[in-house]
Order: sequence, then structure tokens, then C-alpha cells
Amino acid sequence: MKENLTPLSKHIKIKRKQNRLTQPELALKAGVGLRFVRDLEQGKTTLRIDKVNDVLRLFGETLGPVALDRDLLLKQDA
Repeated sequence: MKENLTPLSKHIKIKRKQNRLTQPELALKAGVGLRFVRDLEQGKTTLRIDKVNDVLRLFGETLGPVALDRDLLLKQDA
């Protein structure tokens, strides 16, 4: 899989390293597979949100909706 770092993948990797965890340790503590952690950190675009939240919960975080400027988005699509 080609690495496609996203803000989320970068964030997870930074948080993991700040907490001095290896990928296998993070996977074990979050209750997800090692493959999932690797895919997450490499920016895979199709991931289960519940599993992403399992990882984020270790760092006291969660995914949630973020308001965007709809008018600006519509102008970009035109």
C-alpha cells in the first residue's frame, strides 16, 4: 500500500511515539490488530470509525463532526 499520510495518520503516529508505544503495543492496548494500526498510520482511506476511536480513546480523544464552510466548498466544486 502506498503511504498517503493524512492529518489523522500523522496525529496517531505522533501520539503513539509521545507515549513511547510500539505499533504492536498500541494495537494490543487498543484491542485492534497490528495490521489496522499500520494501515491507520500509513493513511489508508477506508478504515472502520469504531476501530479508529478505539485507538484514539487511549489518548483521551475521539472522532467527531467538524463544521466546514459550505459556501467555500461549493465554490471549489464549481
